[in-house]
Amino acid sequence: MSSKRFNKLPEKTRDLKSEDLAKLIPILKQNCTTKFDESLDLSLQINNKQKKSEINIRTVINLPGGSSKKVKVGVVCEENKLQEAKDAGAEIVGGDELIEEIKTGNINFEKLICTPGMMIKLSKLGKVLGPKGLMPNPKLGSVTNDIKKSVTDAKSGQVEIRNDKDGNIGVSIGKKSFSDDKLIKNFNAILDSLEKEKSNNTVKGDLIKSAFVTSTMGVSYRLKLGKVI
Repeated sequence: MSSKRFNKLPEKTRDLKSEDLAKLIPILKQNCTTKFDESLDLSLQINNKQKKSEINIRTVINLPGGSSKKVKVGVVCEENKLQEAKDAGAEIVGGDELIEEIKTGNINFEKLICTPGMMIKLSKLGKVLGPKGLMPNPKLGSVTNDIKKSVTDAKSGQVEIRNDKDGNIGVSIGKKSFSDDKLIKNFNAILDSLEKEKSNNTVKGDLIKSAFVTSTMGVSYRLKLGKVI
């Protein structure tokens, strides 16, 4: 049963024609009628079912406008890098003892970074970390010797873009409290990243089949694709 707040929002917005993000942002913000700072989220569907292959996108992007999301970072590294990880702001830091904790299911972080030298040991925990999407990956910059950069990126607006088996991608471009300019910069950065992924894969036709944008507790609108200037 819908709440009184939700019933006051516009109806059948998904049936409206697609609009540029710049035009939709003020409308989305107006629909943010809850007491908390709602997120503005993209819902994309990509053309991942190709004749000769299936396209799977998994990448990370540093949002230029930030994400405002607080991420608890864990780092598995050698003893000589423990202090570097702590100084960079990682909350959970350790070596073999941390791996043993993770092995028991004690996972108290939202992002895990690992040095290449420790990855051999950590890779054995695929069944524990894999299903949670926490296994470090060189492609995503989470297997690295540059601990400081990786931790800083994770905490300063880095988001992961990943499609599910049906080709759906969900990603936030920021909060209601963000300026329109920051939201647009984040949106453009996401489109640039997806365009790069398209060029790295053999995609026939458009990569993105449909796009909608909504606020956390609001209603969705059909989004016209293309970078906003």
